[in-house]
Amino acid sequence: MELDRFFQKDRLIPAVIQEHSTGEVLMLAYMDQEALRRTLETGTTWFWSRSRGEYWNKGATSGHVQRVLSVTGDCDDDTLLVKVEQTGPACHTGAHSCFFQPLPLKDHGPDV
Repeated sequence: MELDRFFQKDRLIPAVIQEHSTGEVLMLAYMDQEALRRTLETGTTWFWSRSRGEYWNKGATSGHVQRVLSVTGDCDDDTLLVKVEQTGPACHTGAHSCFFQPLPLKDHGPDV
């Protein structure tokens, strides 16, 4: 599979990690071509840490592994959707998903 097409616009692309069984979005992280290659070869998620400047294999230290079931590119070849089977929490805070902090929405009435 030709992976270059996903990295034409940038060296890093967002990877949306979704729990296969529920459809819940667990996290968003970034992959470069090497992280994507490692993910496809090992069947577990690999990312590039922008803050640490290194590769990380999700769950390697915590045991909260993400077993990859599918990887799909979007229509513009610049974002990935990775469906996984999550072991334990996905978030470093201990929450199942990284998306647990709702923001208040202004009531726009029935027209929206």
